[in-house]
Amino acid sequence: MDFLCKLSDALWNPCLLALFTAVGGYYTLRSGFFQLRLRTWWKGTVGSLGRDRPKARGGLTQTQALCTALASTIGTGSIAGVATAIFLGGPGAVLWMWASAFLGMMTGFAEKSLAVRYRRRGPGGCSGGPMVYMEQGLCKPLGPILAKFFSLFAVPASLAGGALVQSNSIAASAEAAFGLSPWAVGLVTAALTGAVIFGGVGRVGRLSERLVPVMAGLFLTAGAVCLVLRRAALPAAFRAIWNGALRPQAALGGYSAGLALRYGVARGVFTNEAGLGSSAIAHAASDAQSPGQEGLWGMVEVFFATLVVCSVTALVILTSGVYAPEAAWAAIRGGAVTDAMLGAPLSARAFAVSLGKLGPATVSVCLLLFAFTSLLGWSYYGERALCHLTGTRRFTAAFRWTFLAGVALGAAADVTAVWQLADLFNGLMALPNLTALLLLSPQVLEVFDDLLYDRAARIKR
Repeated sequence: MDFLCKLSDALWNPCLLALFTAVGGYYTLRSGFFQLRLRTWWKGTVGSLGRDRPKARGGLTQTQALCTALASTIGTGSIAGVATAIFLGGPGAVLWMWASAFLGMMTGFAEKSLAVRYRRRGPGGCSGGPMVYMEQGLCKPLGPILAKFFSLFAVPASLAGGALVQSNSIAASAEAAFGLSPWAVGLVTAALTGAVIFGGVGRVGRLSERLVPVMAGLFLTAGAVCLVLRRAALPAAFRAIWNGALRPQAALGGYSAGLALRYGVARGVFTNEAGLGSSAIAHAASDAQSPGQEGLWGMVEVFFATLVVCSVTALVILTSGVYAPEAAWAAIRGGAVTDAMLGAPLSARAFAVSLGKLGPATVSVCLLLFAFTSLLGWSYYGERALCHLTGTRRFTAAFRWTFLAGVALGAAADVTAVWQLADLFNGLMALPNLTALLLLSPQVLEVFDDLLYDRAARIKR
C-alpha cells in the first residue's frame, strides 16, 4: 500500500495538478469566464429538458447520455470520496475541490463538444470519446499514439475506479448500516450489474435515466435536512474550509496546504471526471446534433456532480462534529487509519448525527444507488476503450466478465489501496487527454464561437 501511495503521489504532485488547472484555466480565460453566465448555459440545457427528439436506433437521447455520464460521476466519490478527501487532506480539500470543479466546467465543455464533433456513426448508433478525437483530430503519429495510451489506461481505470471502488463502498456501507457480509454484497452487486451491462449501452442509458433523478433527489433531501438542523455550525465549517486551504497554520491538526490541494483536486476530478475524458464516451453516444450543445451539458454535469452533490456531503460532515482534525491527523501520522475512519462510514456517522438511525440507512441506500449506476457507466467506458485498443469487439464478453469479477472481489478489498489504485489509473488516463485538449483548443474555441453566434442570431430573430 505504501508503494501505491508513493506512486500515486508522485503522479499527482505537482505536474498533473498543474496540468488540470492549466487546461481548465486556459478555457476559462479564452471563454471569458463563461461559467459565470449561468442563465445562458442553464437555459440551453436544463431549460430544454423534456424536448428530446426520438433517439436514433441503438443510440441515446441527450438526457440518457447525461444520466449515463452522471451515473458514473455521481458515484461513491460523491459520498465516500469526499469523506476520504477531508480525512486525508483536511477541510481545506473542499475549497480546492470547488476550484477544480469551477475550472473543470470548461474542461467538460471541451471534452463533450470534441466527442460529438469527432464521433463515429454506425449501425448500432454513435460512438466515440477521447480516443477518437485524439486519433482523428491530431496529426499522425501523435494522435494515434495518444489514443492508444488513453485506451490502455482507461481499461484498468474502469476496473479500479469503476468495479473495485464502487463495489468496495457499497459493501462497506452495507456492513456498517445493516451488518451484511462484504462478500455476499459483492456477489449480489455483481449479479445485478451483469443483468444490465450485458444488455448494451441502450439498457444502461434507460436504467440510468430512471435511477439518477431518484438517487440524487433522495440524497439531496436528506442532506438538506441535516444542514438545516445543523445550520448553526455552518459558519465554522466554512472557516475550516478556508483556513485549511489557504491558512493551514490556523486550522486544527497538522494538515498542510499541499495535502489539501492534492486530495481536493484529485477527488474533485474523480467526482466530475473533467479532464479524465471518461464521461465524454457516454456523451459521444447521444443523438445531439450540435457539438456546442453537448458541451453545455458537460458543464452541467460537472456543476451538479461536484458543486452541488459533493458540497452537501462535505458540509454535512464538517457540521456534524464526527470529524476531528487533530485526531484524524494523529491517526495518519501514526499509521493507525482504519476503514471505519474514512469513506462511507465517516459519511454515515455524519448523517446519523441529525437523522439518527435513518442516517446510516439513508447513506447506505444512496451509496448503493450511486455506486450501482457508476458501475454501469464505467463498464461501458472500459468496454469502448478496449474495443479501440484491440480494434475488435471480440473481447467484449471477456471484459464484462472480468469487470464483474472485480465487482465481487472489490467488496472485500482494502479501501485505502483501492482508492490509491483509482487515483493512479485516473492520473495516467488524464495525461494523454489533457494534452489532446490543449492541442485541440482551436477546434474547441471554434465550436464555442459557433454556439454563441447561433444563440445570438436566434435571439435577434
